[in-house]
Amino acid sequence: MPTHVLEEGDSPVAPAPRKFAALYNKDCRPYLFGAALAMMADNIEHVITYWVLWEKFHSPALTGFEVISHWVPFLLFSVYFGGLADRHDCRRIIQAAQALFMLVSALWGVLILTDTLQVWSACVLLILHGVAGAVWGPGEQLMLHDFVGPAELPSAVRLNATFRSLGILFGPVVGSALLLGLGPVAGIFVNVAFYLPLTIFLFRTKFTGHTRDGGIVARPRVGLFDSVRVLREVGANPTMVGMIILAGLGAFFVGASLQSSMPIFAQDLGAGSAGSAGTAYGVLLFANGAGGVLGGILLEATGRIKPSVFAAVVSTAIYGLSSLFFALTASYPLALVLLVIGGVANLASMSIGQTVVQLLAKPAERGRVIGVYNVSANGLRAGSGFTVGLLGAAVGVHWSLGLSAAALTVGTGISGWYSLWGKRAREARKQLQHVAG
Repeated sequence: MPTHVLEEGDSPVAPAPRKFAALYNKDCRPYLFGAALAMMADNIEHVITYWVLWEKFHSPALTGFEVISHWVPFLLFSVYFGGLADRHDCRRIIQAAQALFMLVSALWGVLILTDTLQVWSACVLLILHGVAGAVWGPGEQLMLHDFVGPAELPSAVRLNATFRSLGILFGPVVGSALLLGLGPVAGIFVNVAFYLPLTIFLFRTKFTGHTRDGGIVARPRVGLFDSVRVLREVGANPTMVGMIILAGLGAFFVGASLQSSMPIFAQDLGAGSAGSAGTAYGVLLFANGAGGVLGGILLEATGRIKPSVFAAVVSTAIYGLSSLFFALTASYPLALVLLVIGGVANLASMSIGQTVVQLLAKPAERGRVIGVYNVSANGLRAGSGFTVGLLGAAVGVHWSLGLSAAALTVGTGISGWYSLWGKRAREARKQLQHVAG
C-alpha cells in the first residue's frame, strides 16, 4: 500500500475522485438517503413535540431544556459511544439509535393520546432523544469510511452532511404538514415510519464500519469520562487538535443559538417591504438551511476545495464573519445573503474538519477520536445558549451574536496559526500518511 507524506495545509487524501463519488457507490448511496429521512424524522419530532409542550405547559424553562437536552448527551457521552463504535458492529449501533428514536416517538404519541404527558416525562423523552443522536454519530462516520474508503471519504462526508441538511430543511415543512393535517398524535406515529428505511438497509449491507480495517478486533474499553485522556492521546498532533478546536469554536460561540434567536431577528428585519414578521421568520430559516444544502452541492460539483487545514480555517472564519455581519445588518435582503453564505461556510468547515480528523485517526482509535470531535462539534452547542442566549438577555441578541461571532473569528485565527505554523507543526507533518491504495 503506497504512502505519501503530506505538507501542512495539503489534503490527506489521494488525487481527487470523481464528483459526487459517494452517490455512485451502491453501498453508500442508500445510506445517504436513509440518513436524510431519519434526520427529517428527527426534526419532525421537534416540530410536533415542541408545539405540544408549549401549548400544554407554556414554560420558557422547558423550552430552554429542549435545546440543552438535545446537545448535552453529545458533550458527556460521545467518546464513550465512539469507543463502542470501535469495538462493535456499527450497523447494530446505528440500528439501536434508530430504535430509540422510534421508541421515543411512539411514547410521545401514547402520552399525548392518553393526555398523561407531564413535565418530568417530557424531560425524560427529550433526554432519550438526545442520547439517540449521540449514539448514532460515531458509528455513522465509521460506516462512511467503510463504504467508500479513504480516497472518496471527503465526498461521503460532504454528501452525508448535505443530505442531513436536506432533512433539517424539509423536516419543519413535513412536520408542520403532519401536525396540521393529521394532528399531533397521528403525526408523531407516522413519523416513526421515516426511521425504517435506514434501519432496514443496515440489515442488508455487508459493511460493519470495520471491514476495511480487517474486521472487528479486541480493543480497550473506554469509560464514560475518558474524553480528556483520549484528547491527550491525539494532542501530539496539532493538526487534529486544531480541527477539534475549530469545530468547538463554531459550536460554542454560534452553534444552535442562531436558529433559536431567529424570531427576534425576523421581528427586527421583517418589517416593511419584506412582509410580516412571520413570513420573514420562515424565509430566514429557509435561507439558513438552504445554505448548507447549496454548500454541499457546490463543494461536490466544483471539487475545488480539498479537505485541508487551510480550507477548514478559512471556511470557519467566513462562517464567523458572515454571522457577525448578519448580527449587525439592518437590511433584510443582505441578511438573507449572509445566512446563505454562512450556511455554505459552516457545512464546508464541518465536513472538512470531520474528514481530516477521520483520515488522521488510527483505525483502532477512529471511533473514539470521532467521539472527541463530536464532543466539540455538537456537545459544545449547549454553550451557545449562554454565549448568545443569556448574554443576549443582558445586552440584546444583536450585540450578543455579534460579540460571539467576533470571538469565533478571532479564535479561528489563533487555532489556524496553531494548526498550520505552531512549533510542533513540523513534527505533525511527518505523521500525515496517505492511506489510500
